[in-house]
Parts: sequence; C-alpha cells; structure tokens
Amino acid sequence: MVTQDHRRVAPGWRQPGDEETGEPGVAAPGPPRPRRGGAAQPRRWLEQTLLGRLPPASRAGLLALGGFREFPAGTPIMREGDPTTFVAVLLSGWTKVTALTDDGGIALLAVRHGGDLVGEFAGIDAQPRSATVTAVGPVLTKVIRAEEFGAYLATDPMTSAAISQSIVAKTRFSIRRRVEFAGCSAPVRVARVLVELDRSYGVDRRDGGRELGVPLTQSELAALVGAQDPTVHKALRALRRAGVIETGYRRTTILDLPALRAAAGLPR
Repeated sequence: MVTQDHRRVAPGWRQPGDEETGEPGVAAPGPPRPRRGGAAQPRRWLEQTLLGRLPPASRAGLLALGGFREFPAGTPIMREGDPTTFVAVLLSGWTKVTALTDDGGIALLAVRHGGDLVGEFAGIDAQPRSATVTAVGPVLTKVIRAEEFGAYLATDPMTSAAISQSIVAKTRFSIRRRVEFAGCSAPVRVARVLVELDRSYGVDRRDGGRELGVPLTQSELAALVGAQDPTVHKALRALRRAGVIETGYRRTTILDLPALRAAAGLPR
C-alpha cells in the first residue's frame, strides 16, 4: 500500500536505465536486471487493452522497445509526484492506480491489466507523476524510456493514434467518475463501476455470465467506488440476492448485465 511519504526511495531501487546512465530515480527493484530489446512472448491480449487493439506489426514494434522488468506483488512501478518519465507496457498481471487525497487518504483511481500502458502522461508531458501504479500480484512489464517511446510514436501513426484514443478514454472515465461521485448514490456508483470494469476487462463465460477477472477485494472496490466498506458490502449483497452478480474471493461474475445496467441507471 502506498504511504503518505510517496517520495521516499527504498534502498537499492533505481529508475530503469540507471545502471547505464547513473540518473537518479525510483520505480524498479535492482534484480532482475532488464534484458534490452526483444519482443514479449506472443499471446492473446484482451481487445479492450492497448496491445489488443494494435495491429500485429505495431504491437511487435512497441514490444521491441525498452527492457523487461518484473515487479513483485506490492511493489510500486511508479510513484505519485516522482519526476520519472519512463512508460511501462504491462505484459502480465494486474496493477492498481492510486493517488493521495487532500485529507491524507488514498483513492483507488483505476486498475490496469496485462496489455495496458501506464505512465504515458508523464512520458508525453514530462510532468511529475499524477498517480502511483502498484503491482497487485507479480507483474511483468516492458519499461521504455520517454525518449525512445516518443521517437517510436513519431514513426508509427497506428500506435500513436491508439495511445491517443486510450488517453481520451481514461480522461472520459475520470470525468464520469467525478460527475457520478457528485450526483449518484453509493449503490448506483457500485453498479456503474462494475459496468465499467466489465466494459474494460469482462470475459464471456460458457454459462452466459461475464467474468470481470479483476482481482479486487471488496475493500479495494469500495475505494474505487469512493464509499465506505459497509455501504459497498450492502450494495453488493443486494445485487447478489437479486441474482445480478455472484462474488468470491477477489472474483466478481455478472449474471445479468441488463439488470446491472438498470441498477446503474444506464440504458439496457
């Protein structure tokens, strides 16, 4: 979990590439050292992710950049407020995106999955990090320096366009969240967050349900919704009793998507 002292550097940590340049920074543990270049092993990426949307040639070109880095569970990949500008392509695993609130708490802003890109805001505008990205479980990434990332985008309009679309989608989601937090009840927000997670990471099951696949605890879901744990637990219990969802440890399955959308106040 991210502490309020989000600029503190753990001993032995370095920014990707420090072993070559000696530049200061944080984000990745020393071992294992990155292997420069090369492409990730081929796999199927969710269509909703950046890698899933890219055509094969563009995907291969992006994955040939940078070096591999593994992050154990609980390790920050990048920290809010840091001046680092590298970007990271998530190859496997899940991460959570958090930010400090004005009262010193921690807000869970989003989750990101293998196939997603993180850190692109700072990679493009060179401003301090706006959020912390932490590995939920073991995460394998391709870490790419901002200069290499920018040079590649200048040569590949397909990747550049896909990343622009991804940034727009993230911005739209952020705007929707602010509006919903201001004007919707907690049960409606719970349903809308589940609909949003399904849109981004839902996978069809053979029985007709939709597996979210996002390994969030109910407390983490409460942080994403912006409500207290008991309030979110009550909303989830009501959805379960209505046969709309079923839940388990770090698992949520949507059994009736039209009913969930109705609970969210959205068109079926």
